[in-house]
Amino acid sequence: MDDKFLERMDSELTGWADPVARLQTAIEKDEFALYCQPVLSLAPGGGYPMGEVLVRMREEEKALLPPGEFLPVFEHYRMMPQLDRWVVRNTLKRLAAGSRINAFSVNLSGQTLQDGEFLRFVSAQLGLYKVAPERLLFEIDESDTLLHPDAVTRFARGFRSLGVRIIVDSFGRRAVSFSVIQALSPAFVKVDGGITRKILASDVARTKMNAILRVGEALKFDAVAECVEDQDILTRLKALRVAYAQGFGIYQPHPIDTVAGTPGR
Repeated sequence: MDDKFLERMDSELTGWADPVARLQTAIEKDEFALYCQPVLSLAPGGGYPMGEVLVRMREEEKALLPPGEFLPVFEHYRMMPQLDRWVVRNTLKRLAAGSRINAFSVNLSGQTLQDGEFLRFVSAQLGLYKVAPERLLFEIDESDTLLHPDAVTRFARGFRSLGVRIIVDSFGRRAVSFSVIQALSPAFVKVDGGITRKILASDVARTKMNAILRVGEALKFDAVAECVEDQDILTRLKALRVAYAQGFGIYQPHPIDTVAGTPGR
């Protein structure tokens, strides 16, 4: 496919005559909204020690666009590093204003993981907003660790030295391999929802989860079970001594101010 065909396809899908200009304007004019889905601690006393930051795009007629309607366009035009910077900057701004949740995690694209200037940008933003590095976490999808192993390893090493923690997301979606974990030394591993949803009925799913927990003890990371949708699954996860859980059955995504509290308080 040539570029003109792809541009025409994008304009037909989004209704934007010039997708690049539209996305650039959205960044410059802050036409995005941050949402958050908290992560529950399964230790006695529970609580929400961190939350995953999600982004929505404002459109005049459609209100807020879900990620599936605009992220593919950002990715196609290789503009994800610009969007990721916007999310990081505004997440740190929100933390600096005060938050009931102590730390936020931000999902990063494969394009940003290969951006050599991103570490310097984040370091400068942490200093500008006077936010402790351990309050910011970056989520790296397991698929990106496989596609760009060298870049991801350099990325993780640089940010660990800065004090920013790393999460490997969607772990176990394919075959469970711990070579990625050994290379990245993450603080957390999010166990793919395909394992979590089958934990009650599948011996294979339970075996995978137990393997992840055993390796977590050895390599010093905590497991977060993704896609927890009902109480029975949550009860089983507690019995297995999974450290954290996240999903619609625990806490659905809400605007970040709703979750974090009134700024400044």
